[in-house]
Amino acid sequence: MKLLAVETSTEACSAALFIDGEVQERFELAPKVHTQLILPMIDSLMAEAGLRPQQLDALAFSRGPGSFTGVRIATGVIQGIALGADLPVVPVSTLAAIAQDLFDHSQENAAFVAMDARMGEIFWGVYQRDALGYAELIGDEAVTPANAVAFPELTGVGIGSGWGVYHQELMVRLAGFVNDYKADRLPRAGAIARLGARGFELGMAVAVEQAMPVYLRDKVAKKESER
Repeated sequence: MKLLAVETSTEACSAALFIDGEVQERFELAPKVHTQLILPMIDSLMAEAGLRPQQLDALAFSRGPGSFTGVRIATGVIQGIALGADLPVVPVSTLAAIAQDLFDHSQENAAFVAMDARMGEIFWGVYQRDALGYAELIGDEAVTPANAVAFPELTGVGIGSGWGVYHQELMVRLAGFVNDYKADRLPRAGAIARLGARGFELGMAVAVEQAMPVYLRDKVAKKESER
């Protein structure tokens, strides 16, 4: 199994190559220069592995939620490679990637993921570790005020940039279920690659025309008076 993944939905930019269970990743925290970084990252990974795009089995990308521009960059890059090499694509939730990275590097079994969505809201999703160690969504992802999040009765860790901005509201709302949070964790292409490979095994790959971003918010730039 050979899969290339990209992630550009936040201020971090990364690419990863999944080859038979092993992941190689390029990651850089570099706001607003993703378009300059992502293709060289991909090229270096592919060159190091001695692969051409046509030798891959599939592609994966962070489909959102996230910044509008960042999500569009990942979508566009992957669509271009998929069209050129005739490859299927696995769209992966940005929130799931944040949870997966936590599960891969800790013993935690539940992640309450919150990304800052601006305009007084967060992108929200609750994930638990399944029997094979993959992030499994419980309920639905949503864009919501921090003090109105919906959640299952699980105990776990808060994670993501939304916790840095709204930790007081979230800790009150989730009292008894969350005792700690990690606000500095960003999505990474390595987690996108792991979830993408799993999704491919489960038949979740789509044709390039169906590899579309998911913003959660209906209007990307709602006015304050419309909320």
